[in-house]
Amino acid sequence: MKKSMKKTAVTTCSIAILMISNFVSFSQTNKFGLSFNSLTTNFNYGKSNPSLQAFKKNFKGLQIGAFYQIGISKEFSIVPELYFAMKGGVLNEKNPETINKSTLRTWSLESPVLARFHYKNFYVNAGPYVSYMFAGKIKTEAFENSPGKTTAIKFGNAADEFQHFDFGAQIGAGYNFKLKKSTLGLDVRYGYGLANISNTIERYNRMLNISLVMSKIKLH
Repeated sequence: MKKSMKKTAVTTCSIAILMISNFVSFSQTNKFGLSFNSLTTNFNYGKSNPSLQAFKKNFKGLQIGAFYQIGISKEFSIVPELYFAMKGGVLNEKNPETINKSTLRTWSLESPVLARFHYKNFYVNAGPYVSYMFAGKIKTEAFENSPGKTTAIKFGNAADEFQHFDFGAQIGAGYNFKLKKSTLGLDVRYGYGLANISNTIERYNRMLNISLVMSKIKLH
């Protein structure tokens, strides 16, 4: 009886190890990657500020960070990311909010967690992100008799202050080019902020990111 149970246990373990080995062999590769690229960002001013929409202009920002792709299966992986981002938005002159042309520039740490679906070298991904804005500046340019100035933004609940935290969703697609010892990925991403970061008027982050991502470390 004991020999039979022992034999059954050994057989079960062998099957489990074989299944895990097969699962790992046919799953997406675990890999670490770095990205350094420019962003195209602006703000959506919400339904309460429709007059500002006609004056807004895109802002060219910056993103530096890293990701780790966790292979779950051949068709699916989970990708947590962490990066520094410089975002912002521009309002042209004669706008109802600042009169002068103004640029709001923000610096933040962001962390999306994406569900990624693969088909050969192509993939699509989507998931939530959270962001902590730790600094920012508003620059207003001189216009007619009004002088220009640059001021650092403050954080809190007062009318002229900003909120530290932002959250929302990102969705996009990409293609991986297989190189000799690494992978070069072309990633297109859209970010949709759901949190109002300003107390005076509505400001929701919007982002379009087209980036080249180099990944080199493969763990299986």
